[in-house]
Amino acid sequence: MIAANDLRKGMAFKLNNELYIVTDQTHTKPGKGSAFVQLAYRSIRTGNTTKNKFSPSEKMEQISLENKRVEYLYNDGETYHFMQLDDYNQLEVAASVVGDAKNYLVENAEVQLMVHGDLVIEVQLPASVVLKITESAPGVKGDSATNVMKTATLETGLVTNVPLFINEGEKIKVDTRTAAYMSRA
Repeated sequence: MIAANDLRKGMAFKLNNELYIVTDQTHTKPGKGSAFVQLAYRSIRTGNTTKNKFSPSEKMEQISLENKRVEYLYNDGETYHFMQLDDYNQLEVAASVVGDAKNYLVENAEVQLMVHGDLVIEVQLPASVVLKITESAPGVKGDSATNVMKTATLETGLVTNVPLFINEGEKIKVDTRTAAYMSRA
């Protein structure tokens, strides 16, 4: 058991026989009344996010999560296939679990899966990935003002802004948290 005050972002807990992951936690001490913990948490089953207030000493059942290093293999529409790097077993993950991580997955990319038992909870990406530009308008001569950007479509279908000097076919480093261009690769 764990107190609500000890829960942190990314931790999992069980409440009313449902599994949740903490997305945000704030401890508040108002001028009048007793302190409380404001938790934002996402249901593992439905994906819905809920905000609720708890007493700091209220106990919940903590759920242990495990990270597995995997290599992304391919996608067949509704299912993404990964291979565990320690025993070479393959895992199938539903597209709904992969979510926006699909914009950064290329074949043979190493990522981590957060799992509870046999249940894959989410795909954890590295801070940045290298992707190839498949479509981008050429930079126009004379458009050389500072920080002028143009849109580019990457190999995964993600659209991001890049500087004018970046051309189609080049590889760039992209921040997976913001989808922003970082540098040439």
